[in-house]
Amino acid sequence: MKFLLTSIFFLFSLIIFSQEKVVFFFDNNKFELNKTELAKFQKWIAENATSKILSITGSTDEVGSTGFNDTLSQKRVSYVFNQIKGKVNIRPDFKSISLGEKGATSTSKADNRKAIIHYLLEKDLEKEDEVLGIKEAEPEVIIPDDAPLAEKVKLAKVGTKITLKNINFYQNTFATMPESQGTLYDLLFVMQNNPELKIEIQGHICCIDKDYRNLSTDRAKQIKRFLVYNGIQEYRVKTKGFGVSQPIYPIPEATPEQAAANRRVEIEILSKTR
Repeated sequence: MKFLLTSIFFLFSLIIFSQEKVVFFFDNNKFELNKTELAKFQKWIAENATSKILSITGSTDEVGSTGFNDTLSQKRVSYVFNQIKGKVNIRPDFKSISLGEKGATSTSKADNRKAIIHYLLEKDLEKEDEVLGIKEAEPEVIIPDDAPLAEKVKLAKVGTKITLKNINFYQNTFATMPESQGTLYDLLFVMQNNPELKIEIQGHICCIDKDYRNLSTDRAKQIKRFLVYNGIQEYRVKTKGFGVSQPIYPIPEATPEQAAANRRVEIEILSKTR
C-alpha cells in the first residue's frame, strides 16, 4: 500500500472525536519494537481483530538531522502497518502520518519515539461515520432547463449557476433589448420573495478573442442596476464579467446558435435559506 503523508492537522481532527488510541514506543534510532513492546503490540492485535484502524502516526525525538528523523518516523509507521496488515480491519481512507521530530511534544526523548494507532472498537462501528463526523452525501438535485426561474432558484444549492434565458443586449452595448424584460422581472420577483437570497450576476460574451471593453462586466452591472433601482438591496447582488474565458462552445463558434449560447448572463447562488 502506498503510504500518504498528511499534515499534523489531520491528527488533531482525529482526537476531537471519540476514538480509541494505543501507543507503542521504540528504542533510540530503531524502527522495530523491542521484545517488551512487541509483546504488547501482538497482544493488542489479538484483542482487536474486529476493530478498525483509522490512522497510524509515527514520530521521533529531536536527536539527529530532520531528514534522518523524517525517514525513521516513516519506517516506524511502515513497520507497524506491516505487522497489522491482514490481521486488523483498516478503513479504505486509512492515513499514515509521519511527523518526524515535529511530533516531539514531550520533554522526555523516550516518550517521543513512538507510533500511535487510532482505531474504532467493534461496538462503535455501527456509528462509524457519525464518530468521524462524516455526513451522508446529499443526492444531486436535477434542475429542469425549462423550469420557471423561481423553481430553479428554489431547487438550487449555494454555488449553483443558473442561466438567465432571453437576456439580450443591443450589439456592442450593455443596453438590454425589450425582449429581456420578462426575465428581468422574473429575477426581480425571485429576489423580492427570497429576502435572504444573495447572488452574483456573471456576464459572458462571444465571438472575439478578448473582452477588450470589459463588456461582460458592464452587462452584469446593468442587470444589477435594474434590481437595485427596483428596491433590491445592493449588498445582495455582486457582479463579475468573465469575458470569453468560460465559453460553452469553442471560440470562434461554428454556428450562430453556439455564439448565442456563449453570449449569456448567469446568476450564481451565494447564499439562501433552505
